[in-house]
Order: sequence, then C-alpha cells, then structure tokens
Amino acid sequence: MAKKAKKQSARGRKLDRARVAGGQDYEVRYEATKTRRSASAVKKAVRKVGSSRERGGRRLRSK
Repeated sequence: MAKKAKKQSARGRKLDRARVAGGQDYEVRYEATKTRRSASAVKKAVRKVGSSRERGGRRLRSK
C-alpha cells in the first residue's frame, strides 16, 4: 500500500513573494517597472536594505 503524500503548505510561496532576488533579471525588471525606477536603482536598493520587497520599495519611493 502506497503512503499518502504530505500536503504542501503555501508558506514557502508567501515568503518568496515578500523578497526580491537581486540576481534574477525578471524580478528586478518587474520591481523596476512597478516603482518606475531603473533596474540598476532596484539592484542598488536590494544591496543597501536587503531583499525585502517592502523595505526596498520604501527606499525607491523615497528618492
């Protein structure tokens, strides 16, 4: 008899959405168009404040 597969939680996806991967071009492009800033400004913000979307967005909006 085969064992039932464990149900996957959505926790990992939620945590991943809260972060910006500075090395992933598509994530940087998305954040740049969303905040109307350049991709280099987004990468700079990620390096400065970390990968949190909220903190990075706050920094990009303040300038």
